[in-house]
Amino acid sequence: MTHYSSMKRYVKYLLVLFLVIFADQGCKLWVHNHMELGPDYHIKILGNLFKLTYVLNYGMAFGLQFGFKYGKLLITCVRLFASLYIMLYIVRSLAQSTPTVWIWGWVLLLGGAIGNTIDSIFYGVYLNNAPDIAPMQWFHGQVIDMLHLDFWSGVLPHWVPICGGQEIGLLPIFNIADLAIFLGLLLMFCSFHALVPSNKKSQVTDYTV
Repeated sequence: MTHYSSMKRYVKYLLVLFLVIFADQGCKLWVHNHMELGPDYHIKILGNLFKLTYVLNYGMAFGLQFGFKYGKLLITCVRLFASLYIMLYIVRSLAQSTPTVWIWGWVLLLGGAIGNTIDSIFYGVYLNNAPDIAPMQWFHGQVIDMLHLDFWSGVLPHWVPICGGQEIGLLPIFNIADLAIFLGLLLMFCSFHALVPSNKKSQVTDYTV
């Protein structure tokens, strides 16, 4: 592979990576500057099925979080180190004959991880959205979510532990970074079989016949 073709191969992945990050951050900043915060205000895109709803997420993708004082700091550090690891893994994979779909999955995963990491590191300071209980503003920014697929919502029975009596939706409100993470994992799952060498596949077949 020539130096030019190698660089060209890197460029297409970098373009998609930056596209995911810029689309995610642009959408979040637009929502922050043009929408009211809270689940009661919506901008309908496809009626009640798909709408924009501005909410803040103190945890991980799709609202997952650790329930202790420095849990957010831990989440942010995990995101940061995971992003660095994925970056190195992609560079190493590009130097090998790794299936393209597998690499695309990691690129989308990296774009989503960086997008939400930016929120966690900087938004507490520059958007002043760190919660009052946060021990500091740096690394404690809340992630902005807005994509709302409202297939179903209802109230949990009161006998359900912890969250009984609360109104929930079938899907949590998410953002473009979360979507990129989901699509990346989906691509990796669908292409995982391509990582198994053909000789190992034949050996597995021989043993199972």
